[in-house]
Amino acid sequence: MNTQQRLLKRQKRAVARAKENTAVSEPDVRTPEQIQAARDASRPAGGHANAGGQQFSATAFRGGKASGTGSAAKTDA
Repeated sequence: MNTQQRLLKRQKRAVARAKENTAVSEPDVRTPEQIQAARDASRPAGGHANAGGQQFSATAFRGGKASGTGSAAKTDA
């Protein structure tokens, strides 16, 4: 038995094992209206972040600390 035949047999066994382990999902029997209602119910109440007119930029989050008047020197009491 040559190498090619051994590889073919090995592939057949691997495919057979993979087919045994696959789970068949049940079909979705909902009506299109029920599917659309479920999609609408799962959406967030506020909608998309930018859809509400809110604009976020990367610069708004940089350097999150407000600049103060300066740092006071620590003193030992």
